[in-house]
Amino acid sequence: MLLEVLEGPLLRSVHAALSEDIGTGDITAALIPESERATATVISREAAVLCGMAWFNAVFAELDTGITVNWTTRDGDAIRAGEILCTLHGPAAHILTGERTALNFLQTISGTATLARRYADAVRGLAVKVLDTRKTIPGLRQAQKYAVRIGGCHNHRMGLYDGILIKENHIASAGSIERAVHAARKASPELPVEVEVENESQIIEALAAGADILLLDNFTTVALCKAVRLVDGRARLEASGGVTLENIRDIAKTGVDFISIGAMTKNLHAIDLSLRFHI
Repeated sequence: MLLEVLEGPLLRSVHAALSEDIGTGDITAALIPESERATATVISREAAVLCGMAWFNAVFAELDTGITVNWTTRDGDAIRAGEILCTLHGPAAHILTGERTALNFLQTISGTATLARRYADAVRGLAVKVLDTRKTIPGLRQAQKYAVRIGGCHNHRMGLYDGILIKENHIASAGSIERAVHAARKASPELPVEVEVENESQIIEALAAGADILLLDNFTTVALCKAVRLVDGRARLEASGGVTLENIRDIAKTGVDFISIGAMTKNLHAIDLSLRFHI
């Protein structure tokens, strides 16, 4: 996912975040004379994977085009505790106004990339793709999906509009796996059809219906191995549910094609960053 593709969503999310924070005006920054200029640095308080530079830059660009941001790092870099990430120059009041919003983006997006890197490292050398899910922070899906890729993992569908995933409640509403798959083929013949299955009988039913991908929901590693043998290449397999950094490598060794992890975007730890003025 290239940043050029994200330009529209990126600018909308930055505008919304600034509007939320500033409201009718920054009454504290207004105490600072407009003529006062400052230099500031952003420092990481912990080791992480940097991600979100474009969002950080966009915050200050929207506030004042006279603010410059000079980075010593780039998205995807492993950063150390105490490392200076960038230096800002410009009107002090406007840097103060954008400080929290810019850091919120950078710490959250970097937190996503950092966790994604840990999952990617945990399966390094194995023929499996680690995927994100739609369990993202509202309004930050594109940002977090970008961070997942920067961290070394892969994107599942972006939303409900670009991929078919027939889950338990879809099956219940349609009446059966077969009916749901056939309806999907008729509605969107160009898209692969993925079906969530919970047991061996559903695997067999989904295969008979012609599903392209089976999402194996909360299968044990023993059950995953059995599913791989049963399917025997007739569909791609995605393991999901209960995946942790401690068990992901064992899951990958079962032979599944994908492992999807909601926690990668849902349970992230925002990176501790600090912006300090040098007037």
